[in-house]
Amino acid sequence: MNTVVRGLVAMAAIVFGLGRFSSAGEDASRILLDDATRARCLAVLREGLQGSEFWPAMHAAEGLAIGGQGAEVVSYLTPKLETETDDQHRCGLVREIARAGDRRFVPVMLGILEGPNPYGHVHAAESLFKIYEIGDGKALRRGAEQSENTKLKLMSAAALFRQGDTAALQTLRDLLNHDDPKEAAIVAWALGQVGDASDIPRLKSQLPRCPDAVTRSNFEHALALLGDQDGVQALLENLFSPEDSIRTYAANFAGDARLVSSANRLKTLLDDKVADVRIRAAQSLLTLAGPVVLPYRGNVEVLHQELNPGYCWFHPRAAAMPGYGKDGGPAVIVTIQKHLHADDHYSGLCYLRTDDLGKTWTGPA
Repeated sequence: MNTVVRGLVAMAAIVFGLGRFSSAGEDASRILLDDATRARCLAVLREGLQGSEFWPAMHAAEGLAIGGQGAEVVSYLTPKLETETDDQHRCGLVREIARAGDRRFVPVMLGILEGPNPYGHVHAAESLFKIYEIGDGKALRRGAEQSENTKLKLMSAAALFRQGDTAALQTLRDLLNHDDPKEAAIVAWALGQVGDASDIPRLKSQLPRCPDAVTRSNFEHALALLGDQDGVQALLENLFSPEDSIRTYAANFAGDARLVSSANRLKTLLDDKVADVRIRAAQSLLTLAGPVVLPYRGNVEVLHQELNPGYCWFHPRAAAMPGYGKDGGPAVIVTIQKHLHADDHYSGLCYLRTDDLGKTWTGPA
């Protein structure tokens, strides 16, 4: 196993953000929520979780997990998975149960993606993208290589890129030039989450062909996520949009873009007439009150498998521990799990640790 680990580590490049971790009181990218506002956010999310609209309920589950209520989400949603028959809804349930901390049911989503019924394929690929899972990657690679379904292609490529397939990013960039600007807008939604500053000119070049404000807002929010100031200003303005969908997505991405200046407007949106706007506003307030997530990207070029690839595969993961590294910085643990293909149980585990953001590592020889 050690030979395999050395090979994997030699071929894995982890790029870490160099910002320090600080308390909310001194960190310009965080806000302080008073007890009443935090309680109001949780109340909005709990109401949404138990509401009659399925997808807003899933968004509420996401917000509750961000707010530290993952056990509550798992307890509430798991029984629903046993009775739900709609494949798209099953993907949503598995996604939020996994995001809340219980990843036992990820194979359900992989099965939907691999199955013959295309009804749930896009939702499965999108949900895998959102929870950083690819299984053995075969079904997602098929999705990324086909051209009949643009949404499946882009979601599959985005999921693969998040797990180290660097070529998949070019697939997304190429799809940004799709003939239909509304399809390109969905590509922008993904590219804003996985791209970099070099994508800002690409996204801006698409703005003139947007046929309406809703389509344009997808590009604006992607630009904001990548740090473009024009995009940031547009997102802040979109929080006041008369279009419900624009307000919803603006409220969602205000947190992901760390726009602390949006906090007062987000508090107002807790009373919006649209449930999904209220839910996303609550989620973003909790996001802005939490720590900045240490960014990393793992690139694995080749996976040497010592056993038959039909029943064994390797899965690298990384996690940061704020304050446990050198001089008060984060410690980062990289684990490499040897999984049995038929299940999510693993038969081997090795790890490496760095206390200085990748300059030196400790672990198996």
